[in-house]
Amino acid sequence: MFLENKPKTGYIHLKDARQSNYRKNNTFSLFFSPTFVFLHSLSLSSAMASFTSSIIPSLFPFLFLLFLSAVPSHSAQQGEAPFIGVTIGTSVSNLLKPSDLVSFLKSQQITHVRLYNADSSLLSSLSNSQIKVLIGVPNNELIALGSSQSTAQTWVTKRILPFIPSTQIAGIAVGDEVPTSLPSALPILLPALQSIRSAILSNNLSIPVSTPLPFSLIQDPFPPSQSFFNNSLTQSFIIPLLTFLSNTSSPLMVNLYPYYAFMQSNRVIPLDNALFKPLPPSLEMVDPNTLLHYTNVYDAMIDSVHSSLKTLNFTNITVLITETGWPSYGDRALEPYATKDNADTYNSNLIRHVNGHTGTPQNPEFTSSVYLYELFNEDLRPGPVSEANWGLFYGNGTPVYLLHVSGTGGFLANDTTNRTFCVASDDADIKAVQAALDWACGPGRANCSEIQPGESCYDPNDVRSHASYAFNIYYQMQGRESGSCYFQGAGMVTTTDPSHGSCIFPGSKQFSSISKPDSSSNQTSTANGSKSRLRKIGDNSSTQILSFILSLMVFFCTLSSDFWT
Repeated sequence: MFLENKPKTGYIHLKDARQSNYRKNNTFSLFFSPTFVFLHSLSLSSAMASFTSSIIPSLFPFLFLLFLSAVPSHSAQQGEAPFIGVTIGTSVSNLLKPSDLVSFLKSQQITHVRLYNADSSLLSSLSNSQIKVLIGVPNNELIALGSSQSTAQTWVTKRILPFIPSTQIAGIAVGDEVPTSLPSALPILLPALQSIRSAILSNNLSIPVSTPLPFSLIQDPFPPSQSFFNNSLTQSFIIPLLTFLSNTSSPLMVNLYPYYAFMQSNRVIPLDNALFKPLPPSLEMVDPNTLLHYTNVYDAMIDSVHSSLKTLNFTNITVLITETGWPSYGDRALEPYATKDNADTYNSNLIRHVNGHTGTPQNPEFTSSVYLYELFNEDLRPGPVSEANWGLFYGNGTPVYLLHVSGTGGFLANDTTNRTFCVASDDADIKAVQAALDWACGPGRANCSEIQPGESCYDPNDVRSHASYAFNIYYQMQGRESGSCYFQGAGMVTTTDPSHGSCIFPGSKQFSSISKPDSSSNQTSTANGSKSRLRKIGDNSSTQILSFILSLMVFFCTLSSDFWT
């Protein structure tokens, strides 16, 4: 038995700071079974065996044709594929300006973001970016929106309509963890959702409207098969909310954190189980009702949500994980597991898990989409040390740690150990940067010819820009070894490609293209996209042709009298 405390209830916005406070989540009791579940096959009776041997061969051609027609093509999809997005908090002392932030998102191949308020400058910058946005409504706006339909209409008119359709708005998240962070506003939460939904419809738009809930609303989360929603809120809040979501085809948004589940379990939960690391079967969580094995806490938490929905007879509501993550730093005494290694392990494994489309033990056919909390360290957040250290990056775009996600479909493709760069630190003293630049181009033997006057990397003509190029040359020469980007504190490792214009940094994908010319390198991105689509069409056509030929073969076989004898 343990309590899952999540001290993350508010978000500090561009102009409005909300205080962080603590919330106490409910008991999540875990049972670990040392037993294995074996399924024993049953032997067929001799009569059944005789029937099978005589009938099945004659049915084979028709079964085979049915099989071919039933197998979906490679491109067949049931709805939108699960995605991995990131949340963007703004309590950052040196946050990138909106236009640079959008460029950064594109460079990291991030396609979905969650904003905690409708910041107009950022929404404008996201125009035509193809990045889908989940827009938040702060808790302090709920009362006004839930009390007046005209206020909701005004909110949609000012915060949504100016950006449609160039900015892709994927949904509206009304409030955040209201039952625990602002329980006094709970009676007005559903009216606020309904008012915004009505305003959306009145403008002929189709945008899902929901509200992120804390995982603490789930009672007895393990075993997942017998979980249920908080009884005290079921009739007054949960059922009306779920009815609204079901009727409007909107997702149930949930914030869940295996980190807090692990921290409050008094070591009952193995750390590896919280980090998606494999465990011996004897240590896996086993649901005694379904005999399903849970290899990670994340899946168990999601299945407890599914079971809670099923208990109330809601089976058509999609579950969307609007926050999850792991802090990279915390108080050494109170938060010893908030480390860069653990954060890297959790987030990297989560990305692989979602991209693997393996679902959960209870629902293997459905994988929930998820937003990683969070893109940037919010260094201005109050509270425990870990509160300021959930980000994948610092506010200036340099990585807090390096994810290991290569080969998982392109998401955060630059944030891997395969492509890293060394640049001059923004915080380093300019004299120290100059001294390190002199050393790199002198005793360090870096080839600094490209930062000479008239060369491609001479501009911008300033010490930090030139040092970044020289530092990176040396760093790449040393095989990106640990410590080769130190430069007495003047250098820092980044996964953001610092190349600009015709100045291509070694280690860049662009540098590789220049080094190895290709006849296709002059094609535009549009042409590349067209070729990719043609390739997919070709693949699908080949599959269809093969299926057709095999079907004909079977058909002609059935016409042959020899086939039946």
